[in-house]
Amino acid sequence: MKIALVQIPLVWESPADNRQAIEQYLDNHDLTQIDLVLLPETFTTGFSMLATHLAESMEGETVAWMKRQAQKYQVLLAGSIMVQENGHTYNRFIVVHADRLLCTYDKRHLFGLGAEQELITAGAERKSFTYNDWTINLQICYDLRFPVWLRNTDETDLILLVANWPAPRIQAWRSLLVARAIENQCYVVGLNRTGEDGNKLQYTGDSLVVDPTGKILLDAGQSEGVVDVELDLDFLKAFRHKFPFLNDRDAFIIK
Repeated sequence: MKIALVQIPLVWESPADNRQAIEQYLDNHDLTQIDLVLLPETFTTGFSMLATHLAESMEGETVAWMKRQAQKYQVLLAGSIMVQENGHTYNRFIVVHADRLLCTYDKRHLFGLGAEQELITAGAERKSFTYNDWTINLQICYDLRFPVWLRNTDETDLILLVANWPAPRIQAWRSLLVARAIENQCYVVGLNRTGEDGNKLQYTGDSLVVDPTGKILLDAGQSEGVVDVELDLDFLKAFRHKFPFLNDRDAFIIK
């Protein structure tokens, strides 16, 4: 599987500007061999808790835009936005392919330090989907700190995690992405944004792709733009067969 990671700055609370900017990045990048394009957490607004008035429905402009872009490039397109539904606002990870909605996941762990829980409703379910024999699990930012929630209980091959992870805590980001890959014996793709947000927080990117051995396959550093990586499902299966550590994992129930 070939994945394109869109590591870019986000325009504060401006969905139209962010969609336009992302289109330009995609238009200027060769996506002919790409299976999945990954966008950052809250890619329409940045991580603004004052922008819930910009939350959209699943029938809104951004989901429709995602479907158009996915169809244009014949890829899966995935990223998180704020969604209004049944009187609640969710930080929702959305995956589309052409005109089809493949999977959604509502962020489970809300960032208490940023008072996210005061305006956003926490999700209640882990979510995965299957694509071309890959089982892909969806996670958002702060979820990364909670290994029980990310624990591989369903033969996950790939964890996709999108974030607005600020520079002062970037070492934790890098370390935890590697840890989640090793303990779950799967690939982990962590996409972070760059630039400065409306709260003057700095973001350095540092998006990583880690294989099940803990090896970093891609380190995007602090660059701005689109970077590609290729993942090997046969390698993953062979590694798990040779080192069947998951057979010895603890059983637990998430409530």
